Amino acid sequence: MKPFLDEDFLLLTDTAKRLYHEAAEGLPIIDYHCHISPKEIFENRRFDNIAQVWLGGDHYKWRLIRACGIDEKYITGTRSSDREKFQKFAEALPLAIGNPMIHWTQLELKRYFGCSLFLSGETAEEIWNLCNRKLKEDSLSVRGIIRTSNVEVIATTDDPADDLSWHQKISGDASCAFKVVPSFRPDKAIRVEKPEFAAYIRTLSQAHGIEIRTLADLFAALEKSIAFFDSMGCRASDHALEYVFCRNEGAEKADAVFQKALAGGELTVEEIEAYKTALLLFLGKQYVKYDWAMQIHYNALRNNRTSLYGLLGPDTGNDCMGSYACAEGLIRLLDAMDSQSALPKMILYSLSPNDNAMIDSVIGSFQGPGVRGRLQHGGAWWFNDSKGGMESQMTSLANLSVLGNFVGMVTDSRSFLSYTRHEYFRRILCNLLGTWVENGEYPCDFSYLTKIIRGICYENAKEYFRYDRA
Repeated sequence: MKPFLDEDFLLLTDTAKRLYHEAAEGLPIIDYHCHISPKEIFENRRFDNIAQVWLGGDHYKWRLIRACGIDEKYITGTRSSDREKFQKFAEALPLAIGNPMIHWTQLELKRYFGCSLFLSGETAEEIWNLCNRKLKEDSLSVRGIIRTSNVEVIATTDDPADDLSWHQKISGDASCAFKVVPSFRPDKAIRVEKPEFAAYIRTLSQAHGIEIRTLADLFAALEKSIAFFDSMGCRASDHALEYVFCRNEGAEKADAVFQKALAGGELTVEEIEAYKTALLLFLGKQYVKYDWAMQIHYNALRNNRTSLYGLLGPDTGNDCMGSYACAEGLIRLLDAMDSQSALPKMILYSLSPNDNAMIDSVIGSFQGPGVRGRLQHGGAWWFNDSKGGMESQMTSLANLSVLGNFVGMVTDSRSFLSYTRHEYFRRILCNLLGTWVENGEYPCDFSYLTKIIRGICYENAKEYFRYDRA
């Protein structure tokens, strides 16, 4: 029986062990999509206790605790202490056998706190005290965690109205040895159906000194924002779509929808899709101009439980996988972009694992010269970033496309301790490739295998996002 979480964790063959320890283990991290705070990076935040760094804002953990019937006051409530919240998480965790949360938690304990104890209700007090002592060390300040994790680039997620002041402060700080760049997230400008849309347009107008009354004005403000983001090192955008569609009815129709939304009118599905399509086509042209990658995350059904959403708001563990059939809409959108010279580098993520093969076959229709893997199937996302989910995504990509072009995994996280997810991914990748080699499905040529591993874990992302020329 293998010991739990030893140095060869998840590495089941000699080839896998060699690939991980010789090719993958020491590589720097490029975390090209995350939700951590640039303010906390600049200020080099220190955490008072392990619950602050672990449980604050982590909806993965909140869902796990709720599933065990724990009162909400011990999860997100204000009527319980951090120590009580930590205890409830510790009591719930051992029941989650097969859940990646166990692996993530234990890797974080081991790598950052030197703790090999298994977290449970019985060990919670000892681990609480150990972690809180360690958190006083410089290596566990925010910057210390990033340095310890060997992170080279962090791409945060930022609104077009953001002044990027924290990014500017970080870039001017010579003591910061890693790069922190923004990513352009224009969802609030796209979600024309939302009741807060008109108020957001006013915010965007003020941010860029452009009175936005027409669609052309909106385009001008977004173009100004994109140029500013690019000057700050931005190399990617990110879009959260419920489903993928294309209703290409032109700028005049989209402008009419825009005016109607600003006036508070109720929009039809067709009007919403026409507006969003026009905006996505405009943005695609901008991304081509600046050589950015466009990320699209879709098939997530959000804020499902009305009572919980009313109590806590979004991003609190109240979401699930969707089941939209998006192949036709995706193809039409990509084709419309391609026809207008507006198809940028693109990374597609679906929250439905049923879309893996579809995405891998679709991207093959739109590849082109100049960039290896111009269109990418993004790493296993959110509910899929388990061992099985990663293996499924990579196996499908290998079967139908070119796995060696893959730009690899991201944390997609709000936690500074989540960098061990890159280790988790790298171990799973090396085990998958090692299994194929030992099964006689690929030559045991470590020069080729090392090139593939280094590419997927680090070098492909550095080239794809042009961080090698930054």
